[in-house]
Formats: sequence, C-alpha cells, structure tokens
Amino acid sequence: MNAPATADQLLPEFHLRTVPDALVDALKTRFAERCSTALAVRTQHGRDESSFEAPPPAAVVFAESTQDVADAVRLAGEHSVPVIPFGVGSSLEGHLLAVQGGISLDLGRMSRVLSINADDLTVTVQPGVTRKQLNDEIKSTGLFFPIDPGADASIGGMVATRASGTNAVRYGTMRENVLGLEVVTAAGETIRTGTRARKSSAGYDLTRLMVGSEGTLGVVTEITLRIYPLPEAVSAAICSFPSIEAAVRTTIETIQLGVPIARVELIDVNTVRMVNAYAKLGLREEPMLLMEFHGSPAGVKEQAETVQELASGHGGNAFEWATTPEERTRLWTARHNAYFAAIQSRPGCRAISTDTCVPISRLADCLLDSVAEADASGIPYFLVGHVGDGNFHFGYLIDPNDAEERAKAEVLNHALVSRAIALEGTCSGEHGIGLHKMGFLVDEAGAGAVDMMRTIKRALDPKNIMNPGKIFSL
Repeated sequence: MNAPATADQLLPEFHLRTVPDALVDALKTRFAERCSTALAVRTQHGRDESSFEAPPPAAVVFAESTQDVADAVRLAGEHSVPVIPFGVGSSLEGHLLAVQGGISLDLGRMSRVLSINADDLTVTVQPGVTRKQLNDEIKSTGLFFPIDPGADASIGGMVATRASGTNAVRYGTMRENVLGLEVVTAAGETIRTGTRARKSSAGYDLTRLMVGSEGTLGVVTEITLRIYPLPEAVSAAICSFPSIEAAVRTTIETIQLGVPIARVELIDVNTVRMVNAYAKLGLREEPMLLMEFHGSPAGVKEQAETVQELASGHGGNAFEWATTPEERTRLWTARHNAYFAAIQSRPGCRAISTDTCVPISRLADCLLDSVAEADASGIPYFLVGHVGDGNFHFGYLIDPNDAEERAKAEVLNHALVSRAIALEGTCSGEHGIGLHKMGFLVDEAGAGAVDMMRTIKRALDPKNIMNPGKIFSL
C-alpha cells in the first residue's frame, strides 16, 4: 500500500505547459466571443467540488456542436496544449483542474435531447444535458433515466466518471446504461462506439473503454442511453436505528434475501443533524435508512413489509412512509442536500470527500472501523452511503488553511481506502480517480494493469493533451 500522505504532499503538482498566443488567437478567430480569457470565466472553470486549488486554464471555449469540439481539440493538438472537458463542475476528485495548464472546453451549451426511441427504451443526448433535464423531457413518454448521483450532473460528466448513485442497486451504473457514444479523439477525429442494440460482440468494447476514462482518452459529444418505464407504484420510507451497525445489518439481509429494493441510503447521525439544520426538517437524530420501492402496488407493499420486518429485528423504529411524489421529494431532497448541509455546518470549510465500495458481505467490517477512526480523530465529518451495493461516502470537513487538519483528514482517507481494497473492494465506487486516488489505483489494480492503461493512453493520445495528470501520471 502507498504510505499515508504527509502535509507537503497533499496538493497536486503543477507542471504548466506554455499556451502560445498563436493558439489563443486561433481559438478567438474560430470561436469569437465563445472563447474567453476573462479571469472570472477561467476561475469558474478551474475548480470543482474537491478541496484542491489550482491555477485556472488559459482560456475557456464554449462548444455548441461536435464540429466545435473537433476544431478546438485539433487546434490545441497542433500546439500540444491540454484540453479539459467541463460539464457543470460537480466532480469531487480534482478532475477539472488545469494541473498542466491548457484550455477548458465547456460542453454545457451542447444540451439537446437528440432522439427519444420509446419503443426501444433508448434516448440519445448531447453531453451537456443534465440528468434532471433529461427526465423532464422524457417524462411524458412514461419513461425515466434512473442514474442519480445526487448532484444535477451533466450526462457527459456522468459518462466520464462512470457515475452511479442512489438507484444503482436496482438499475446499475453508467457502465450498464450507456449503449453507444460519439467521441472526438485527441487527433480531432470523430468516432462512434456501440449502437442502439442491447448487445454486440463486434470488436473491442470501445464504449466501456471511454466510460470512466475521465476525459483522458477523448471528448464525448453524444451519448445513447438505456431508459426505463416509470414504475406503476413507488413508495419511500425512512427508518431510524439505534446504531449504524443495525442499519447496515438490515441492508445486508435485504440484499441477500433478494428483495428488489430500488434505493437504500444510509445517513449517519451527524448528517441527519446537519440536514435538519439546513433544511429545517425534524428528522429523528439517529442513524437512518432512506429506502424506495418500485413495482406494482402489491409488489411494492410486499417489499416494504419484508424490509420493515427485517429492520424491526435490528431495532429499527419510527418508520415513516411516503407514497405521494411531494412526500418522496421531501425525503430525497434531504438526502441530496447532505453535501451542502455539511459544508454550511462549518462556515469556510472544504470537504475532503471520498468514496469506496466493497462486497456487500464486507460492508459492516469496512464501515464500522472507518466510523470509529473518524470519531476518534476529532475531525467533523458526514457519512452517506448507497449501501445497497456496498458503496459509501465520507466527507471530512476541514479548514483549508490548516495543514494539520488536512493531513489528519488524509490519514483517515488513506486508512479507509486501504481497508476497502484489503476487503476486495475498490478505491472509488463512483467518484473516479482524478488527482486524489492515483496511488490507490496502483494498490488496487497493480502496476502491470496501470502500465497497460498508460499504454492505451499513449496510443490514443500521443501528445498527452486529453485532461493530462488525471488517473495516473505518464
């Protein structure tokens, strides 16, 4: 395992490349007012929700078409200048930071739903479409897109980080729900991967190669997704528990019994307090599971009763049911506001946010030891988890100007991730590697596998212009 980081190793290294005036001039000629060098615009595109600070990109280009993306990448490639795709800026591991300088390529204006194929349960979108926008546009068809990472992320960004979220226990992650892509390569060429067919054995699976590549292999400009019929009945419930262990044991038994629960989220007592203060709620301040059931009215009722019985066996109490959309929205808004509630609970703080995922049978072992360490540290933290698939998140709330606090939080993060890997889990269930977990990728996959990744990167991006410095160093 990599040794825990020391205070002077916690910030990313910057190796800024020169961005020639000739490139900026060429971009301004091609894109006119859609190429900005204003400091405010560059600063906005030079940070995400991570705790890292970095110099802003040299320029920001606002793309409105695949041709725009291809032209921007081609011009940058001529000068060996990095290109960093930008969606809505909600990533958590430093993915958007210009650690080698370069230009930020904003895809937010590529926000059209291109086609809805309701009979085939597929939809094709541009990368700037957000998950909420997509569901608003397809709800009249009786269909929905279930991947819900919490933030209203762009679909392109969700492809880049292989996002999942609260519904993954039933509907899977982006890996299972992306059928095909249009991608602009480092050479400025446009390729297509996959089709609208549900399966294929034709050649290498380039779609899966691109999903989760964090912008290091190409820029995604079009995505074809699976969508699903809206369930006939939906019911949500919250249940409080005397301990985190009781909530986790209930979750494990629910999954092992094969109950087709759609969502099951763990919220620890710290997070409940923060959410209550932030959203003016009156949730019982104990560890809590927030659950959702999809199916027929009879099926939903049976699922809910089964889980309630399991929870009761572990001291679960204060079940609160929500069957109307308004009631469900209230509960899930509380969950989705957890990050912002935590940040507000300590004014001026930044969150070192991390996630891991372990086999469901090892969830209690990993989670309880990590909670004990966090409690002993004295660092304020919040804990939420998509525990139905063994994935959970810690956010350590630090003073960004306090090197000792940052170092202490990184020690906690190191212990948590190392524990997950030792339990045959992964260093990241859905945030991705970015800058923060490059060393852990070697621990998890092995040096040989990471070298193979480097070989692929060099072959597809010989000038190393596609979001360089992320996932691994070359």
